Amino acid sequence: MASIKDVARKAGVAISTVSKVMNGYPGVSADMRKRVDEAVSELNFTPNAAASALSSKQSSRIAIFLNFTEKYQAADEIEMQYLAGAIHRARELKLNVVTLFSSMWEDKDPEEVINYLKAQGVEGIVVYRMGRWDDLCRKVVDSGQFKVVVMEAAIEAENISCVCLDQKQAQYDVAKKTILENENCSRILYIAGKKDSFVTEPRIEGIRALAEDLGLELTIVYGDFSEKKARELTFAYADKADVFVCGSDLMAIGAMRALMDMDIFRPVCGFDGLTLMGYAGKQMNTVRQDFFGMSVRAVEELYGLMHGEKGRKLVPDYELVRLKYQDIIS
Repeated sequence: MASIKDVARKAGVAISTVSKVMNGYPGVSADMRKRVDEAVSELNFTPNAAASALSSKQSSRIAIFLNFTEKYQAADEIEMQYLAGAIHRARELKLNVVTLFSSMWEDKDPEEVINYLKAQGVEGIVVYRMGRWDDLCRKVVDSGQFKVVVMEAAIEAENISCVCLDQKQAQYDVAKKTILENENCSRILYIAGKKDSFVTEPRIEGIRALAEDLGLELTIVYGDFSEKKARELTFAYADKADVFVCGSDLMAIGAMRALMDMDIFRPVCGFDGLTLMGYAGKQMNTVRQDFFGMSVRAVEELYGLMHGEKGRKLVPDYELVRLKYQDIIS
């Protein structure tokens, strides 16, 4: 079994340098980091600290990958609920948690991230909001090195479970409720989220199915989960649509604000159940998800995978609501 001395010798660096690389300390050059990572991989080295933690009665360690939105901070309510739920349940299950944010690994390659996680003794990962073209994250998930639970993306394998709402049906339901509650809604403008989001495609499928079932005219545009962009699209399509269906609450708020500025009425609905909806000025239907509870279930599922269970798909419930200011104040 290789030792840290073997890694240092093969990489041509000091033992202290190997330790710094394995523990993610700054101040190590890219060249040295690469040499150490290659030596660790070739020697299949597992640090003593991690190995003893895994073989003893100490708590197991999991990692949570969070992708915080840099431009649209209001949407981070979802990530904070995810984080709170994960930490709450991990503590109850006596799991140690390593939290990684997208900005921490954007300049890394998959092998570096995998080696870092292994060095930290990580056995399992919960991944939040992975994009379709997030190659780094997907390669870590598919590496087979860890048990994995993916949120919002329908990915299943023997060691991978997912917690994924029925996005298509939820979008169908909230849009139908909004349309049937209002008269003369024959033209739908659907403001979709980002094209690379796993939730966008099934939500588009839902609105397409509804338009076909009700014989309605449908126009689809992309608002990228941006309140500002949805606002601009609403100004552009205000006279071409009778109802605005949005793939997120943040975009629904942008659409409603634009309509209010133009002093015209069009029904608007959102998706997610953000607290911010209660402050939008007008009540709107939305799909409320229990992000805290979903994250609790994700950690429980990961715990099961780490104890021999097989990967599967979990489909949480949702609720159609019309958020009011009185519902969110304490």
